[in-house]
This record gives sequence, C-alpha cells and structure tokens, in this order.
Amino acid sequence: MIVLDGHSLTVEKLVRIARDGEKVELHRDAKERIQKCREMLEEKIQKHEIMYGVNTGIGEFSEVVLNDEQVKEFQKYLIYNHAAGIGDAMPTDWVRGAMAGRINVHAHGNSGCRLEITETLVKMLNRGVTPFVCKKGSVGASGDLAPMAQIALLLMGEGKAWFNGELLPGKTAMERAGIPLPGLEARDGLATINGSNVLTAMSALMIYDTKNWLKQAEIAAAMSLEALMANFSPYDERLHRARGFAGSIQSAANIRKCVEGSDLLTGKLKVKVQDAYSMRSTPQVIGAARDALEYARSQVEIELNGVGDNPVFFPDDGVQISGANFQGTPVALPMEMAGMAVTMVSVISERRMNRLNNPALSGGLPPFLTRGAGMFSGLMLSQYTADMQIVEQKILSTPAAIQSIPAAADQEDFVSMGMNTAQKNFQILDNAYGVLGIEFMAAAQALDFRDFSFGKGVETAKKTVRKHVEFLDIDRPLYKDHNTMKKLVESTEILNAVEPVIGPLN
Repeated sequence: MIVLDGHSLTVEKLVRIARDGEKVELHRDAKERIQKCREMLEEKIQKHEIMYGVNTGIGEFSEVVLNDEQVKEFQKYLIYNHAAGIGDAMPTDWVRGAMAGRINVHAHGNSGCRLEITETLVKMLNRGVTPFVCKKGSVGASGDLAPMAQIALLLMGEGKAWFNGELLPGKTAMERAGIPLPGLEARDGLATINGSNVLTAMSALMIYDTKNWLKQAEIAAAMSLEALMANFSPYDERLHRARGFAGSIQSAANIRKCVEGSDLLTGKLKVKVQDAYSMRSTPQVIGAARDALEYARSQVEIELNGVGDNPVFFPDDGVQISGANFQGTPVALPMEMAGMAVTMVSVISERRMNRLNNPALSGGLPPFLTRGAGMFSGLMLSQYTADMQIVEQKILSTPAAIQSIPAAADQEDFVSMGMNTAQKNFQILDNAYGVLGIEFMAAAQALDFRDFSFGKGVETAKKTVRKHVEFLDIDRPLYKDHNTMKKLVESTEILNAVEPVIGPLN
C-alpha cells in the first residue's frame, strides 16, 4: 500500500502504482487539508467572491462572471468541451500514473475540490477502473486538459473505461466496480484536470525505463570492449574522480564490474596504447546521460509532489491566487535532455558495433563477424537496421519544448508542448531497445571468435544472449533475431542475470 500524502511520491512508487497495480491510500492529514480547503471555497462562493474557474469562465472567458445556477452546471460543460483529444487509447500505465499524480496534488489541500472527488480517484485506482484516454490533444499548459478531462468524465458516469479487461461505458464500469458517482460541483472539474499530470507520469515511467536501459548499455559496452580487446586504463576510477562528474564515475565503475576477471586486465594480452573515442570515452558519454537523467528525475519528482493547479487556494491565509502552476515547461525541458541523452548513447553504441563489423577496425575479427565473408554477409545488414533507428531518434530529438503555438485567442500564448516531448521520448526509447539489442548480438558474435577468459559479467551477458539468439554460422534472416534482442533488452533479462553475479550496478 502506497500512502499519497502530497510529499513522498517517487518515480519508483509511481511505477508500482501505474504498472504493478499496487493499492493507494490517501493520508489522513491530506483528507483534513482537502476538507479545510473546501470549506473556505464554499464560504467564498456564498459571499460571491470572484474566483477563476469557479464562478468565472476559463481561458479567454475568464472575465465572464457566472450566476449561481451557472456555477452548478459550469463544471459539467467544462469537462465536456475539454474532453477533446484524438487518436488511440493511451497505455494503461500512463493513465493510472496520471491519476496517482492528481491525487497527490489534491493531497496538499490547495485545489478546492470536494474530498469525494479525490476519494473516487483513489477507488478507481484500487479497483482497476482505467478511463479511456486519447493519446493526443494536450499542449502541456493549463495542464494536460484534454486527457485529464477524459478521466474526469468518469466522475459523472460518462466516457469509457476498462474494467476487468473489458472496455465499457463509464457508468457501467463504475457500477461494476461498486464506485458511487460523485458528480461535479463548483470547482470539482477544473481541480481534476488543471495540472500537467499526464506528461509528468509518462516522464516518470520513461525515467525508470531509461535507468535500466543505461545499465544495459554499460553491459553491452563491456562486451564490445572485450571483443575489441580494449585498453581498460581509461576506466580507472582515479581518472574519473579527478574530473568529478558523478555519472562518469558510476559508469566507469559499472563497466569495470562487468569485466572483472577478464584476461584483458592481467597484462597477458597485447592491447593498443590508446583506443578510439567510442571505446575509451564510453563512461564520459553514458555518464553524461546518467547525470542528465538524474536532473530530469529531480524535476519530475518536484512536480509529482507539488501543487500543479490553478487557481491555488491557501486556507490558512483565506485567499486564492490565480497563476500558472499548470505550466509543463519545468518537466518538458529536462525531459528533452533525457530523450537526447538516450539518442546520444545509442549513437555511441552503433559506433562500437561498427568497429566490431569493420575488419579494418576490429583487431582481427572476421569481416562482418562471419567466417564466410563474400558468400555470407554476416551482420552487415544489422548495422543498416541500427542506423535507420538512430536517424529516427535524431529526428525525434528535435525539441518540442520550443515549438509553442498560441491558443485560446492568445490568452494561452505560450505552451510547453510537453505531451509531444513525453510521447517522442517513448519512441526514442523504443528505438534504443532495438539499437542496443543489435550491439548485444554483435558483441556476443564477436566474443565467440575470441579465445581468452572474459569478465564474469560479460560472460553471463553473453550466455543470456545465447539463450535467445544462436551463433550466426551461416546467413539466415535476421529480423527474428533483431526483434528477439529488442524484446530481451526491454525485458531487462540481461541486467537481471548479470547483477546477481557481479553485484548491483550503480
């Protein structure tokens, strides 16, 4: 059980809620804060104080004041007109992650909604009701309005949702789960949608997956380095501590762990005085990606535990302040860097794979890693496949966060486009699984041509690859192997096999 208190939600906890179905509970103090804030709001409504999105329109219509009857109906129509997405359904973990994030915003007691709204979202998570939400529609400012509105439809018994594996009308799904419909009263609708919760949840999931991918990138690098008979002096801890970057220190340490026990570390085998950049600067490159990912994590976790809403109510002061705490840029910008980091590490992975294939660069390996060069082409075309994916990654690494298009009659004249950032990051990572899978496959093939003892981690990784992909003795269609390796990397099976042998990687 994960307690949502507004302050302690981490990337890992969000993954457990979103993917593993772990139950959530709203902290007792959070309930009190929510009720206290609601009481203040209702007092202000009775006094007819002007409050944005409560008794006024929104966006360009923020100067339109609503009468008492309109206040009651406004939240319903707000959700109707904001449920304006397009495209296929979002994956379940994106939606569940967004719901958990929104509950955590409410837990601060600054959103003004009724407690019933937050508790209904808790019940939906715990009983497996997942709204149907279109993938596209948010510009990442004023919150992820379009996708969050499709979640809010369920609070009125509308929209659609999955329950027990079946897509149902919203009201039916809620009835079968035994969840009463709270309906929407003043402020409830806007308090449910007015934050960048979808792009933040997606970013948290991507950070989690990328962390595991980077560890596997270090394992693959270690395999390639051994196959290329690298000089491991550039991996000396003293060298990296002298410069001081945490990511580089961690990455060099991980690769050293993987090659521990290798004949290459004993001085028995002749190595070059200095290798190419793609071999000796791997810790600096992967390390830079690690540092970028840690910064992105810090920003995402601030957002997961912050008050992303508008307006924000301060019950102790008796005031509400309208601002822009929904703006997605604080998450979108660091996540652009995270996506670029994955692309960068994929590029250096392909460069090592190129050296394995190229007889002029491989240190005596057969051309394209085949004994029958000429008759057979070996892994020549595997490089083509890696290259195509990397070019797509490079295209996707063009920042979305600078692509603002004004909306709402220029009332919303700068938006983050953070949903574009979050979506393309998953595409970048999907290609990264394929690129790294090809390096693993090529490295295992190359190691089979070497006759010396490998590091414990490298040997374990090679054996894991061989459980799924056979040595390429004579040419065969490789698309099956490529897809198998991609799935193997995504599953983290190689990482899970290596760590028990050499210890946890940083």
